[in-house]
Formats: sequence, structure tokens, C-alpha cells
Amino acid sequence: MKRRLPLGIQTFREIRERNCYYVDKTGYLDRLLDEGKHWFLSRPRRFGKSLFLDTVKEFFEGNEELFRGLHIHRRRDCAQPHPVVRLSFAGGNFATPGYLPKNVIAQLGGIERARSISGRYDTAADRLRDLLETLHRDTGQRVAVLVDEYDKPILDALEKPELARANRDELSGVYGVIKDADAHVCFTFLTGVSKFSKVNLFSGLNNLTDLTLDPRYAAICGYTDEDLDTVFAAELPGLDREQIRDWYNGYNWRGSERVYNPYDLLRLFHSREFDAHWFETGSPAFLVKTLFERRVTSVSLGETVSTADLLSAFDVGGRSAAEHIGTEALLFQTGYLTIDSEERLGGETLYRLAYPNREVRESLNRVLLRHLVQDASRQTANSIRLYGLLEANDFDGMQALFQAFFSSIPYQWYAAQQCGRTNNDIAQYEGFYASVFFSYFAALGYEITVEDSSSHGRLDMAVRAGGQVYLFEFKVVEMEPEGTALAQLQSRDYAAKYRHLDEPIHLVGVEFSRATRNVTAFAVAPG
Repeated sequence: MKRRLPLGIQTFREIRERNCYYVDKTGYLDRLLDEGKHWFLSRPRRFGKSLFLDTVKEFFEGNEELFRGLHIHRRRDCAQPHPVVRLSFAGGNFATPGYLPKNVIAQLGGIERARSISGRYDTAADRLRDLLETLHRDTGQRVAVLVDEYDKPILDALEKPELARANRDELSGVYGVIKDADAHVCFTFLTGVSKFSKVNLFSGLNNLTDLTLDPRYAAICGYTDEDLDTVFAAELPGLDREQIRDWYNGYNWRGSERVYNPYDLLRLFHSREFDAHWFETGSPAFLVKTLFERRVTSVSLGETVSTADLLSAFDVGGRSAAEHIGTEALLFQTGYLTIDSEERLGGETLYRLAYPNREVRESLNRVLLRHLVQDASRQTANSIRLYGLLEANDFDGMQALFQAFFSSIPYQWYAAQQCGRTNNDIAQYEGFYASVFFSYFAALGYEITVEDSSSHGRLDMAVRAGGQVYLFEFKVVEMEPEGTALAQLQSRDYAAKYRHLDEPIHLVGVEFSRATRNVTAFAVAPG
């Protein structure tokens, strides 16, 4: 039976009272109550963090009627009220100096008024400490402390390093109160997008247990395939199940199964159209700028390897906040890359990161191309043109298209000075040129494999499109003799790995010149 879609609804009460679809996450709360007291969770935007936190709030407030029929109702007394202190930093302009402490005091003041408590202190930390003690004394029950978007006051101020550090220090003082007032607290849960260094932000709350990479809680936010086939079964007729999985599934926090972004699926069920629903709600401008400044190519994004420490390397020390955001952390925490696999190396776990799904792979590469050419209309026209050329196997047209694209990249982009070096250094390496090709094909949604290994060596890029296979090898003529790209494809017989597909195979040797910053050869042969 169809129900209301909870689009834009982040309150548990409204979802339950309006008979909306609801994926029961209360089993995770049940486990948290058994296993500990102070918890932290990091997930990308629009993944259901606020809804889970609101569910926790309703449980501690003893609103038992909302939990009937859910997992936790069968296991626990859901009618026992506790006082709740909930802080949310989802709204507000934290890029304004001095705004954060006023915001915290205002939120605490609202709780005080609702409880007929007179605030006696002027600082946020002292106000919170007094509130926790008073609530415990007045009710005889210890307090649940819930913080939503704990990191937004810092993220909002990243372009203002001094303010970012001031906001971090202010938050550190507030969060430190939670541990100091532990005798008055029964449960703590903090959520956010980023995972800042515990040394600075959480120095006063170092007893937090981080759930971010705990496999048992991998699906605490997001929907699973089972959720789609059960809770949302009435919405599936008329939609291709495999297409849903290809477009939106794939996020992984070390769990046994991958999850979907809830916002994507709710928008899909509403519009009945496959589109970049989640991606289009955020602006990755800061991300794209950082990737180009650090010379991270689109080809390498899907081959990133990291450790748990690097995935949380996020702080605001030094002169620039951006300097202290690890590339892996930035991509992983914002949801543009996810864990694809892991392996143990000595005493450390290595995580291989990859694009989670088609939506992110296409959309991010499209944005990267637009940043290069700085003309969205021209980039879109080029993509449409490439699609037609590939369908017709017009390789001369493809060569002309890519030559025109490289010519359109502003000279200032190459010559711009950064950190005492020139971006022209990038043009010496195959990776930069190859990344442009990769981004174009990825933006069209084609199946791409880079650095594809076989017994003959490593192929630069394989593309499957329209029932055909295209094998690319990239070379820079100043680094190797002309003609070596196609010759290597043929001599190493990279096509052997794909002949079982019984699809036409095309070998494409692409050569560039760092002097002209453009394509100089586009040699094609059957495979």
C-alpha cells in the first residue's frame, strides 16, 4: 500500500503521525543504549542524521505512542521521560564573528524557558553546565544531550581561518562541559558531516565512541536494498530495479551491504525520473577548487587509497583551513567517494575509495570539466557532440573535439602561480590529459575502467559504450617517441581480455604535446 513520501521531513513525529514511509532505525538506538553512553556519527549531507537524532529525542521524551510497532517498542519501556538538551547548528550564519556563542545561548535559553528555568550565566559553557545540573535536580532523571550538525559553525568559516579556529575553540569548551557534567548525563549523541581531529575539537570530550566506520552501524543512516524491496515496494512498479541500484546505491561504511542516500530515492519516487537529485542540492565549488590546487586528477579519484587516520584528517590549524583538510577526508566525508574495499597491511587497515554510484561519478566529472573550460554551455555542447561521435565511431571527429577542448582551456589556468610553482607543470604528465578524457566519458555515464591490469600490463583506460569496447593508451610525445601509444596497445594485446565479450573492439592511441598543450595524434586500429 502506498504511503506519503517524507520529502523534506526531518521530524520523527510528523512522519509517524502522517503515516509516511519510515525505515525502522530504532534497532540501532536499542543497541546504543546497551553498549555505551557517549556517541559520535559522521555522514554526508542529506543522509538522515537529523531524523535519527529526532527519533532519539522522542524516545527520551517518553512519547511512547510514536514507537508502537517499531523494534525498540518490543524491547524497552518507551514511556519513561528524560529531560533532553538538543542543540542544532543546521541554521544560522556562523561566518559572522561572535555569532556562535550568541546562538548557543539563545538555544539554551529556549530550553530554559520551556522548563521555567532562569539562566544565571553569560557564557555558553557555563549556561550549559548549569542547565544540565538543574534539569537533573528538578526531574530526578539524567539528561540526554543531542547535537545536530556539530561541525557546521567551523565549516561555514573555512574561508576565514581565524574565525574557524575561534568557532572550534568555542565549541570545544561547550562540548567539554558534557564530559565534565557526566553525572547529570544519561546519553550523548553528536552528528555532523565532518570528522574533526579529536585532539583539538573534542579534547574535553575524549570519551566519545566514534560510530563512523563501525560495520555494525554502517546502515544507521541510509536505505538498504532490503528496505527498498519491503518498505518501498509499492513505489517500485514502473522503475527499473537495476537502474535504481546503478544510479544511487553504493555508499559503504564497512558494512556487509551498501546503502542508498535517502534523499535520492525519495526524489526518484516523487518525480519518477533518474537524475542527480542529491548532487544538485549542494555546491562542490570548494571541493573542485581544492582538487585542482592539489593537482588531483579525475582519473586518480576512483583509485584513492587511505587509512582511517587520513579519513579523519580534518582540522583548522595554520594560516589556511584548507591546508589541514586531507584530500581523502574531504572526498570521503562529503560523500563524493566511499569505501570500495579494505585490506590489512601489517597492523594497519587500508581503504580503497571509489565513486559510490553513477550519479556522483557523472556529476562530479561534469563539474570538473566546467571548472577547466569555465563555460558550462560549451562543455555541455561538447558532451552532446561526443555522444554522437561515439555512436558513429567518428574518430576524426573525436580528435577534433578534444583538440578544440584543450584549446579552450584558458592559458591563465596553465600559467597561474601556486605555491611558487606553475600549473604548467601539470601539462607534462599523462595523468592530466587522460583525466580530461576520463571526465568526458564518465560524465556521459559510460562504464570505464582505468589502469586495467592483465597479464600483458596495465591499460590506461577501457570504455564500454553502445555494445562496443574502446581501449585507450595515452602518451606525451616529449617523453616517448611518436606512435608508441597505438603500438603499445597492439604489441601487448590488451584487447585479449575483452574478446570474450563478442563486441567490436577499437584500439585508440592518443598522443599529446606539452609544448602545444594539445592532442597531436589520434591513431585507431581494430582490436
